[in-house]
Amino acid sequence: MAEGRQRVRLFVTGKVQGVFFRQALRVTAKRHGVTGWVRNLGDGRVEAVAEGGDADVGRVIEWCHAGPANARVTDVKITTEQYTGAYSGFEVLY
Repeated sequence: MAEGRQRVRLFVTGKVQGVFFRQALRVTAKRHGVTGWVRNLGDGRVEAVAEGGDADVGRVIEWCHAGPANARVTDVKITTEQYTGAYSGFEVLY
């Protein structure tokens, strides 16, 4: 049976800015073939959109819950969105 595709929007809370969280998320997403983007928000959270196969996006979500040890992730809010296939890579936005 073919794997489904999904798109999720993530809001990650913790000490996630200034600890290379965005770049590490980019590397993790690319390793799993997930596309999308990640950026810092003014309130200290990190926002990301991830698209790809169900299992691959699931691995990225798992990584976001742990993150780098120094990120001290406290919460990950996940919203499922309509899959668009609009991205060709995983970008770090500023």
